[in-house]
Amino acid sequence: MKRSSPLILSLVTVLTVALGAAWLAKPAHAAGPTATFAKVSDWGTGWEGKYTITNEGSSSLTGWRLAFDLPAGTTVGTYWEALLHSSGQRYTFSNQSWNGTIAPGASISFGFIGSGPGSPTNCQLNGAECGSAPPPTTPPPTTTPPTTAPPTTSPPTTAPPTTPPPTTTPPNDDLPAHILTGYWHNFDNPAVELRLREVPAEYDVVAVAFAEATTTPGEVTFAIDPGLSAALGGYTDADFSADVQTLRSQGRKVIISVGGETGRVAVNDAASAVAFADSVYALIQQYGFDGVDIDLENGLNPTYMAQALRSLRAQVGAGLIIAMAPQTIDMQNPATSYFKLALDIQDILTVVNTQFYNSGAMLGCDQRFAYSQGTVNFIVALACIQLEAGLRPDQVGLGLPAGPGAAGGGVVAPSVVNAALDCLTRGTSCGSFQPPRTYPGLRGAMTWSVNWDVTNGNSFAQTVGPHLDTLP
Repeated sequence: MKRSSPLILSLVTVLTVALGAAWLAKPAHAAGPTATFAKVSDWGTGWEGKYTITNEGSSSLTGWRLAFDLPAGTTVGTYWEALLHSSGQRYTFSNQSWNGTIAPGASISFGFIGSGPGSPTNCQLNGAECGSAPPPTTPPPTTTPPTTAPPTTSPPTTAPPTTPPPTTTPPNDDLPAHILTGYWHNFDNPAVELRLREVPAEYDVVAVAFAEATTTPGEVTFAIDPGLSAALGGYTDADFSADVQTLRSQGRKVIISVGGETGRVAVNDAASAVAFADSVYALIQQYGFDGVDIDLENGLNPTYMAQALRSLRAQVGAGLIIAMAPQTIDMQNPATSYFKLALDIQDILTVVNTQFYNSGAMLGCDQRFAYSQGTVNFIVALACIQLEAGLRPDQVGLGLPAGPGAAGGGVVAPSVVNAALDCLTRGTSCGSFQPPRTYPGLRGAMTWSVNWDVTNGNSFAQTVGPHLDTLP
């Protein structure tokens, strides 16, 4: 946040080997897990792949690891329902915490976007050949296989399926199904100054910007900024605390945001994780905050921040709101940065409001085009990465600027935000990019900031806020 302006089907060759007049059948495979691959769609330069793992054994399979090779020039982009490690052209997918156990006779699937013409080869499941169903007991057909590749299909033009991928169980909270989050300035800048109690009623969650670093690594502090106090004719910590309680009495949530564009909070070891958790807990006790928002734009260690947030939740309890506001680049790779943190604490995470602005052009979940910021395509294609790579829809929010002055790039009309919400939840109002499915549980939208919104006539809150109430 700125304080001032802000990813053939191998034609599977059926080897029909004539061994005189006799066909030699292989011994039957022992029943166990098998994996089968299918290309769900193929658009020439890329494709959507899907592996289905089936437990054909008599006991539950606990944990799975599937590896395959791709030819040079073919890579994996976005993926979902699995974790990924790659080394050269060898790609290894493993289960997530919630889909590692497969009961006898049951199946799970994971998918990914392939870029390039090739297909997986040399597949291994838990160290053994992926296989398929046990081999037949009668000779296979001797018909010569086709010599031409099967036709590819274009990306679907009809509305995508509405069933999202299986996800973890959402935590209990008393927030609305769809929420509008806005940041409140604890500083004086060209946007209008506001007392906290003056935040428009459309905002369900107000993130107070910002708690700041002390000289102790990981520790944060907060107090009303003297410049803001002067601009408001006198606004004290006591006034602010009373305003927090006023908003909470209205059924709204107030959370303390940590970091910002100039924030220097560093949680890089166990000691600083403890300091972070303890100091945020102290602020929650002092001011009555409902949770914390992580908005560190100058580096984040997901391992120790996860440790800090779990410690904080242990102190506060299950009602703690944990939000994040990563930059778009921080949510590109599930193995790094904010994305790793979000997946690592998914069981306690409330929402990730990615900043879909100040980003330039970036690849979306199709890994086909670099979409330009400030468009429905950009918002939807970038949000799709998170939605298809492990986060629940109720943990994904769309962060956009509240009009002129609020950001250096990516400013859109509130109607564009509504179109992106409709595309993701209903499959309507999309641009040229359409997601692979709809996500009715999408959590909502966020804006930087309440102050800039009020400065620009409350257009964001008055347009997006009511629209959220209409979503499925």
